[in-house]
Amino acid sequence: MRERVRQLLAGEEAWIVGGAVRDSLLGRFATTDVDAVCREPELAARRYARRFGGAPFALSGEHGAWRVASGEGTVDFTPLHGTIDEDLARRDFTVNAMAEPVAGGELLDPHGGRGDLQLRLIRHVSDGVFDDDPLRLLRAVRLGDRLDFSLAGETALLIRARAHLVRRAAGERILAELDQLSATGWSELERAGLLQQLGGSLPDVPLDRSARQLWLVQIFGERLFEYPLSGELRRFARTMLRAERPGDGSPRAIHRFRRATEPWSLEALSFMGAADLREAVLSARRRDPAGPLLRGDELGLPPGPEIGRLLELIDEERAVGTVTTREQALELVRREARPA
Repeated sequence: MRERVRQLLAGEEAWIVGGAVRDSLLGRFATTDVDAVCREPELAARRYARRFGGAPFALSGEHGAWRVASGEGTVDFTPLHGTIDEDLARRDFTVNAMAEPVAGGELLDPHGGRGDLQLRLIRHVSDGVFDDDPLRLLRAVRLGDRLDFSLAGETALLIRARAHLVRRAAGERILAELDQLSATGWSELERAGLLQQLGGSLPDVPLDRSARQLWLVQIFGERLFEYPLSGELRRFARTMLRAERPGDGSPRAIHRFRRATEPWSLEALSFMGAADLREAVLSARRRDPAGPLLRGDELGLPPGPEIGRLLELIDEERAVGTVTTREQALELVRREARPA
């Protein structure tokens, strides 16, 4: 993808910048996202799409950036405002503020990015970097987490001083950054003073590395609903926060617990610190029947909530083992049905 950009912009005033340059120097990540700065981003994006495939679209009307997305990754074309040195001076961290001339030649590194790569440090380019875009507060931690780099001392101090700005970022962007953190990254977020500003705190027990989707609920609790959650994440969080530990590991207790928490019963056990019941849930899942003994229209009752109640009762008794046949299920219905 970088070579395609070079071919496309050959002879123009253009540079490959940002993460593609950083990752190439590190030699540790495949480049699936390429950023280029040039004088006419829209024209470059449309030409790239016609020549190499992909869908071009405006990425930012305010800043004039364009993106070409394909199955291979994305290529972003952003406008060059002023000189390339002025462009790099507006970037976030020194390891992202390097540029390769498309025409070839020496790497531009006015802020010491290569040195910080060797030192394995995330260092801000300018003191106003977080005022310009508060999301960069999270990005500093997330980038350090991804690269296994540390925050430079002066950058860590600046983050703590500007931590109160973090909630100014859009909620969707905040969640996108948080979703990429490892357990180590969450700890760094707390040390940086950002987690508290976001309304979260690390639980007393270590984060379960096998249940990443739980982390947001464990860390934010009810305050998670202050963020713009997807419908799926909202349902998951509600299920976790409403879950009650089974009274014991009996088939009836496990069935009722599963009815309230599936398909996330194992996550709910982890959330409540009830790992001792994990095998009971797994065993119950293995015993799940392929289909129901009765359908609602076979109960001989008018439509209404009573049908749902009886079907749930049949399922429970079947899980316990007191009902195993269709005839037994019908007898249970005759015995337990409430008068209309």
